[in-house]
Amino acid sequence: MTETDILDDFLFEYEKASTQFPNFHSPHEGYAVILEELDELWDEIRNGEDKEKMKAEAIQVGAMALRFIMNICLTDT
Repeated sequence: MTETDILDDFLFEYEKASTQFPNFHSPHEGYAVILEELDELWDEIRNGEDKEKMKAEAIQVGAMALRFIMNICLTDT
């Protein structure tokens, strides 16, 4: 797996979440979503460090960070 593959996975996860769920309404909501995904990554780390599951959760953390930037930091509202 290359860096480009991982970036493609981030973008796929970002686009999937963006079509399934409304934009973050506030920085607090975005933070809560990122924290939830980070907690899920932490659960996978504590549950035996399955690399594929950890990768999937880390991609979700990254995708939600991208969503935070797009929905909160780059909007005028």
